[in-house]
Amino acid sequence: MDYDYFMNIALTQAKEALSAGEFPVGCVVACDGNILATGMRKGTGTDYPNEIDHAEMVALKRLSEYGKTFDAKRITVFSTLEPCLMCFGAILLTGAGKIVYAYEDVMGGGTSCDLTKISPLYRSCNISIVSGVMRQESIGLFKKYFADSSNNYLNGTLLAKYTLEL
Repeated sequence: MDYDYFMNIALTQAKEALSAGEFPVGCVVACDGNILATGMRKGTGTDYPNEIDHAEMVALKRLSEYGKTFDAKRITVFSTLEPCLMCFGAILLTGAGKIVYAYEDVMGGGTSCDLTKISPLYRSCNISIVSGVMRQESIGLFKKYFADSSNNYLNGTLLAKYTLEL
């Protein structure tokens, strides 16, 4: 599978989110070289951010509406930012076989969880994780986001400081 191809599409989703004043995260769910669903982050442009409409959750919701059967183990989820715990858990529950992400979330990334130490529902999941695909392109979007003083979401956090120091 061409990781750069699918990550480019996720980056396009992230750029659209950034253009809309949202946190620049994009996601693509692919299987056997076909895009099944896409999503971008929503709900971060307000004083009270929506913490449910993460790009991965939007894409997984669309995947649930796909209407065709597929082998979940052959699904790869591409994200411009390492999935958080909520998204990581949801991806595990879909049965996806792989997560590919661009930029590590030093503040809230969930993919380094030791699955052997959590509840059985997640413990038995077998998923491979690939990091750093098109990392610099993703970092560029986050730098633009955090450098814009009109964006308040996660401003001043560990992730913002880490990103702006790169």
